[in-house]
Amino acid sequence: MRIKFWGVRGSTPTPQAENLRYGGNTSCVEVRLGQSLFIFDCGTGLRTLGQHLRQEFNGSAMCAHVFVSHFHWDHIQGIPFFGPFYDKPENRFLFHSSSRTRSLKRVMEEQMAVPYFPVNTTEMKAGRNFYDLEPGRIDLDGISVEAMWLNHPQGCMGFRLETKEGIFVYATDNEPGDVAFDKNVRKLAAGADVLVYDAQYLPEEYEARKRGWGHSHWREGVNIAMESGAKELVLYHHDPDHDDACIDRTVSEARNYYARVRAAAEGMEIEI
Repeated sequence: MRIKFWGVRGSTPTPQAENLRYGGNTSCVEVRLGQSLFIFDCGTGLRTLGQHLRQEFNGSAMCAHVFVSHFHWDHIQGIPFFGPFYDKPENRFLFHSSSRTRSLKRVMEEQMAVPYFPVNTTEMKAGRNFYDLEPGRIDLDGISVEAMWLNHPQGCMGFRLETKEGIFVYATDNEPGDVAFDKNVRKLAAGADVLVYDAQYLPEEYEARKRGWGHSHWREGVNIAMESGAKELVLYHHDPDHDDACIDRTVSEARNYYARVRAAAEGMEIEI
């Protein structure tokens, strides 16, 4: 299993110089398992992933499962800019998301409708299939994927991808403090080889003025990793106002409590 980060920022892209080491693109993670390609979230990092896939496949058809945790801007901003959607019918993308608020197909169409965007989804030549995702397990290409609800305004799903090679967990946009959701995220993370977890705020920021905003902090990430037996914690969904130096300090402090912690950075790869 190979995991690669294409977008690691929360809320809005941050291209300023002091953020470039970790990266300024919003949420997008690629997972490869043999010939199977999984994409988690479609923030602005999806654009650069699309550029890479075009080079890699060099005109050959591609197929991917795309999991969208929820429909806030930073998780769908890259959809209109993903080149392979426009290339040819042989490209196939299978979208998995909850339709609790509305369908992803409708979200994509509205996102690219007048007056928000000059090109609509009818220009996308690739095959696109949409699947409504409920909490529970599904089998895709012989790979087990489990989805569970996280604690976030309007909802957000976390994902556990389990194979014989290892376990990858993607749990972004989650606020601690609700008993049921706290159990959900620990169940998802149980024994994971890699846990990617929301650490948008510093603990002191969260306590002072960010309660109810739907995000977490590194201290809760450490608690989850230790209580669930996750082997490695990757801090994710960095706040727009947290520059590289701030994230460095966060990782250093987190390692005082849990040794296997790092912060997600664009281009970073993890092999399981």
